[in-house]
Amino acid sequence: MRHDAGPGPKPRPPSGWLPLSCALLPFLAGHLALYLSIRDGWVAACLPHLEGCTSISRAARHGGGNGVFKALMGPAAVLQAVFWWRMAPWLHMRAGADPRPVAWLGLLATAFLLLYVAFLGSEGEVYRLLRRYGITVYFGGTFLALMQVLRGLARVRPRPAMAWPLQGVALGMLALGIASVVASAAVADPVARDHWENRLEWQLGLWLTAMFGVFAWACWRERSGGVVGAG
Repeated sequence: MRHDAGPGPKPRPPSGWLPLSCALLPFLAGHLALYLSIRDGWVAACLPHLEGCTSISRAARHGGGNGVFKALMGPAAVLQAVFWWRMAPWLHMRAGADPRPVAWLGLLATAFLLLYVAFLGSEGEVYRLLRRYGITVYFGGTFLALMQVLRGLARVRPRPAMAWPLQGVALGMLALGIASVVASAAVADPVARDHWENRLEWQLGLWLTAMFGVFAWACWRERSGGVVGAG
């Protein structure tokens, strides 16, 4: 078990601006693409988080929305890779955890996010398959990287303040994943099933924004010397 009372400088997490950028860029990319696609008539005006009328991919597939989405998501993917790579040694120093799973899961998620972004807007069965696997592995790899962070933080006493909200984010993401599987299996009507999958995809994007937002808050708090223990 790792304690923080020992001598020597306390390990410092990444700058809070890094995870904040990881939170804001994808949020802006998806919602600006949605706005432009609605404005230009590519998708119907709606609130997809609740109505499920369009997926993130469909909202960012055509016209100006596609260009804005790619311009923002490419840098966002790279910044997320940098964040996980920087988070890994901090977690090792803070909790004695093996840094490799966090770093490599983060890189895997980034690689498949870039694959998704690169083929978004292209046509054909192969390209659709690459897009689908790209976004699926991105979400899965990011969730597993989060779980590795939580596994490491569980070894720290007192518990860092970030542990509790991150656990809430992980539970929310897990619940959405289970709901997506249930909807795919239980909803017979293809249109209704598509709407359920769409709304769950948008909501999962919001949970990812929340996750990086928690990391930003925690990094600023700890780098400024705030109290990090929660109990």
